[in-house]
Amino acid sequence: MATSISSLDLILSSSDETESFGQTIGRLLRGGEVLALIGELGAGKTALVRGIVTGLDAPAASVTSPTFLLVHEYQGRLPVVHIDLYRLQRLEETELIGLSDYLTDEVVVAIEWADRFPQWLPEDRLEVRLAHRTRTTRGVRVEARGSRSRSLLAQIKNRERPTSRLVRTSLKAGRKTSPR
Repeated sequence: MATSISSLDLILSSSDETESFGQTIGRLLRGGEVLALIGELGAGKTALVRGIVTGLDAPAASVTSPTFLLVHEYQGRLPVVHIDLYRLQRLEETELIGLSDYLTDEVVVAIEWADRFPQWLPEDRLEVRLAHRTRTTRGVRVEARGSRSRSLLAQIKNRERPTSRLVRTSLKAGRKTSPR
């Protein structure tokens, strides 16, 4: 039986807007969520995490890409584990990170380059795909996979700021809404 994927498409026109969208997400997190971040170099994955961390009341200045250390941990209202899979070459290397140790209801996990090892990801996750549109503008597609993530996405849709341009949103595959 195929399950529908809830989604939200946005256009964010600056790094500040990307961080602000991350703050919206961060304020809604309750623990146990996995955020799978996907996008090219410089697409805004770390800026989004910086906003998420801020939304969880942790200092944003401490957020950097964990490319060389693979994992950063931040403490706010909830602990955030920020993982980067960019430098990993084989699935076996992911076991060194110990993802299963972080998958608890008390922790939020944000994984950059999540598309490198999709088989490593839990089924219930919020996928955030960021893509360059112009030098400063990013297209963002958020897809919920699983019941917890669908609930989170519904809350994000209710809170999304009117300054970001909603391109299309759907609760069922194929339903489209034009920007206003």
